[in-house]
Amino acid sequence: MELSLDKVAIIYNPEIEGAQALSKSIRCSFESSRVHTLDNMPDDATFVIVIGGDGTLLKCARKYCESDVPLFGFNMGRLGFLAQALPNETQRVISKIKAGDFRIEKRTMLKCPTTGAVALNDMVIRGAAYSRTSTLNLYINNIKLCSYLADGLIISTPTGSTAYALSAGGPIISPNLECFVVVPICPHTLNARPIVVPTGEHIKITTVEAPKDFQMTADGQDARIVKNEVCVEKHSKYSKLLLLNNEGGHFYDILREKLHWGIAPNK
Repeated sequence: MELSLDKVAIIYNPEIEGAQALSKSIRCSFESSRVHTLDNMPDDATFVIVIGGDGTLLKCARKYCESDVPLFGFNMGRLGFLAQALPNETQRVISKIKAGDFRIEKRTMLKCPTTGAVALNDMVIRGAAYSRTSTLNLYINNIKLCSYLADGLIISTPTGSTAYALSAGGPIISPNLECFVVVPICPHTLNARPIVVPTGEHIKITTVEAPKDFQMTADGQDARIVKNEVCVEKHSKYSKLLLLNNEGGHFYDILREKLHWGIAPNK
């Protein structure tokens, strides 16, 4: 895929030490680039370089999925599943980007038709009484599947399957698959299990408990109150992540390196 470097936006998280300095350093490598914070992300960028952690990249993904702008992340946070490069790799990374030695992956996103909220990782739905469990009814294509007595439900994309959904007992899903996973949070029953559904399915969550309000959070950042019911479906847009070729950035490489997947215990 051809990448336009006409308007490169370098967006950094000002709460992370060293992020601003790295942003200014990268800016010198592109003729047409500007440095921005998360609070003033531009609308006219053709390519976005994100400086921060995965949370910074998630916020940028929600912003730029609408305009199909590719993102590349430098990880200055902790785990770094989405941000591919480290600060000390700047010059090599920029050389590969300018040489076109990369690929762009499309990542499925979620959307809540009721509120317009979108998410790359997940949407978390809890009852209005946040401090206690709730009975949450799950419908797939308006067919009632089950009722969960739980602290909440996570609806995750494959990209988000290594985030909150994993911590709650959900499966790890390759980002190349077109599906969602619904994972209960601390269910009060032994027969409540995560379920994987195709992205074409319409998901609805209701409750019989008063008040019939929900707290819905997109990517752990965009929190909203939703009344009566929550509907979640596949977003028509994708997030586009730029990945360098031959850099160990494949999903299975990341599993092994970040989660120490499949490493035998020391003897």
